[in-house]
Amino acid sequence: MAITKNAKKAQRVSLRRRVVNDARRRTMKEAVKEVRAGAAKKDHQAIVSSLPLAYKALDKAAKKGIIKKGTADRKKARLAKAVAKVSK
Repeated sequence: MAITKNAKKAQRVSLRRRVVNDARRRTMKEAVKEVRAGAAKKDHQAIVSSLPLAYKALDKAAKKGIIKKGTADRKKARLAKAVAKVSK
């Protein structure tokens, strides 16, 4: 439990940031799942519409420090590979 005034404020800020980070992480995961689901169904239209959104969500998460840049790049590469496999 925070004792000092600064520690109490830091705790409040941390909780506010956590809510935002959780929302951004959830958005990222849902976008990736949507692309993967489209790839599993081989639904080209779903993939074309959801892939840019997934890239955007991954880049934003990396920019805000929710995931590391390398992790975002790896996830994007794997999504692209899965999409290319379906598009053949």
